[in-house]
Amino acid sequence: MSEANNALSHASSAYLRSAMHQPIQWNEWGEDAFAAAQRENKPILLDIGAVWCHWCHVMDRESYESGEIAGIINREFIAVKVDRDERPDVDSRYQLAVSAISGTGGWPLTVFLTPEGKPFYGGTYFPPDDRYGRPSFKKILLAISEAYRDRRVEVLKSADESMNMLSNAEGYGGHHADFSPRIVGVMVQSALPIFDDKHGGFGGAPKFPHSSAIDLLIDWYARTREERVATVITTTLTKMANGGVYDQLGGGFHRYSVDERWIVPHFEKMSYDNSELLKNYVHAYQVFGYDFYKRIAGDIVRWMDEWLTDQQRGGFYASQDADINLDDDGDYFTWTVDEAKAVLSPDEFQAIALHYDIAEVGEMHHNPVKNVLWVSKLADEVSSRMGRDITDVLEFLAIARAKLSAARAQRPTPFIDKTIYANWNALCVSAYLHYARALARPDARQFALRSLDRILAEAWDKERGLSHVIAYSDPNAGKRFVRGLLDDYAYTAIACLDAFEITGDLSYFRFAQHISDQMITRFADPTSGGFFDTEPPLEERLKLGALSARRKPFQDAPTPAGNPCAAIALLRLHAYTNDARYREKAEETLEVFAGAAEQFGIYAGTYGLAASWLSRPHTQVIVVGEDEKAEALLKAASAPYAVNLSVVHLTDSEAVVDNLPPALAETIPNLPALKAKKSVAVVCTNFTCRPPIDDPEELTKAVREAIAAK
Repeated sequence: MSEANNALSHASSAYLRSAMHQPIQWNEWGEDAFAAAQRENKPILLDIGAVWCHWCHVMDRESYESGEIAGIINREFIAVKVDRDERPDVDSRYQLAVSAISGTGGWPLTVFLTPEGKPFYGGTYFPPDDRYGRPSFKKILLAISEAYRDRRVEVLKSADESMNMLSNAEGYGGHHADFSPRIVGVMVQSALPIFDDKHGGFGGAPKFPHSSAIDLLIDWYARTREERVATVITTTLTKMANGGVYDQLGGGFHRYSVDERWIVPHFEKMSYDNSELLKNYVHAYQVFGYDFYKRIAGDIVRWMDEWLTDQQRGGFYASQDADINLDDDGDYFTWTVDEAKAVLSPDEFQAIALHYDIAEVGEMHHNPVKNVLWVSKLADEVSSRMGRDITDVLEFLAIARAKLSAARAQRPTPFIDKTIYANWNALCVSAYLHYARALARPDARQFALRSLDRILAEAWDKERGLSHVIAYSDPNAGKRFVRGLLDDYAYTAIACLDAFEITGDLSYFRFAQHISDQMITRFADPTSGGFFDTEPPLEERLKLGALSARRKPFQDAPTPAGNPCAAIALLRLHAYTNDARYREKAEETLEVFAGAAEQFGIYAGTYGLAASWLSRPHTQVIVVGEDEKAEALLKAASAPYAVNLSVVHLTDSEAVVDNLPPALAETIPNLPALKAKKSVAVVCTNFTCRPPIDDPEELTKAVREAIAAK
């Protein structure tokens, strides 16, 4: 290691490696750091952030690159830096602790710990001097050091209280109750009072997508045709896609909006946000048939294909930064009037300025001449304002978008974190397969399967289980095994089931079953039910600091929560195996949280989806054949959307006879049409199958009747 570098030069994470040159004597999370803190009797300064986090980089530059502040930290603390994407288990626990201590959370997360790793004080961003109503970081450091030295008993008492809080923070204790199907309707209705009728979404600023809750509402509307729910869905999805939170030129969604109108975003783009929003727009297109939703889904995929995918080997990258450097705030994505005029003709500028509200005064506070592109006026209103034919206006807008995109491509591009995480990749695989099935996109299907194959080849090991990290962004980083968490297993099992259904390849089903069985073995709580996020039998030395606190993730934050996802995977397996232990384990899991689910509402949207799965009979459509009729039947079967609907395509009529999951093997091989090599579809509900159907319209009707059944 160079004398100019700290211990992070040995790290693999791009975020950690970006701090290797700082004067702080940083350590990675691990035994060595905790041993040093106990040996030297010093508190630990824990910094948790991410490579895409703007304010993490600001605090790095302002404080952690300051020689004066580094001197205080190196003298008084053991400094530990954690990448929240690489170690979500560490992040989730200390987020809960800091939220309880200070009422705030987010990144950077700044936490002060005892040498044993117990949190006793914390916050998020601290400025280098007194500003924003916050004390300077230097003051905080000196005060914490003094408190630890002179008021040790008080500090240790606070740390013990924090650990006690963490042990009960998930709120699952005492909330076990019998599961009731009514919870689905209760959770749907809880979203209606907080819906923003004017701008869409839920609550006020800042606004987040809440994708699982939107899917829950879509599923509810598909069955009930409740108009108020339709309004919530369509207003939200339309306003989001027309807002600045959506990249109007490049496609894809930014992480969230700082205002209630979806106009000014936090500009970083995350793979998991875009995967879950892709599902929303695909499912909404299936239910409402709006071409606008189909276009947005296609543009999400277009952006991900271009920026967030390893097209050669398969795999989805983690994120794209908001900024080029610390002196801008989304400048890559925003425009001044002069910048737009420089590349457009007068007519093109007038049209695009009206359409996207490009004006002398824009939306960015740090640089008021910068405009976020958002749909202020639709093409027909632009036509009226310009006094030009709508055909001309549409042409002006198309040309202007192309020119602005080309000009933006010449700007320095925000950093792409090419780290490939198992959990986020599995979400993306499932989203691409939903898109491919509903919109007949074989290219998306092919890439999703290649990516899943990479997960299974590089992240799965029969002995060690799943690795959370498949590949790191920095080619100079060493490869390391990071133990998979509950959501790595649950998401990957679901992705394997999605792959089985779209291909009919039983190997994906077997992977889903094996990974789910390992998930039960490694994470299930055999005493109280549900699943822990980390493996209980891990050796004690790995349970450093707050990792000793057990968690059963139930609330979406912001990715789908691990416990309801595990339940969904098990319910889907039950539908193919008729193995009662899968359904019993899923029901037991949902019962653990049944007494608290109503209180969480849209923040537990994935629980609502799992509850919907458990509450209603599962429906499977098996399409056999590979001719034009089979394609028509497949299209008809895939047109509707419901949480509990699965469509399986079996192409080789001879091979399927001996190559089916147990529940299907009892029915499908006996079909006369199969023996006659005719293309047919069979609709099965709760292990009972209807007579074969060979007419697409009849099939659509049968599917809709089946998924509406209670």
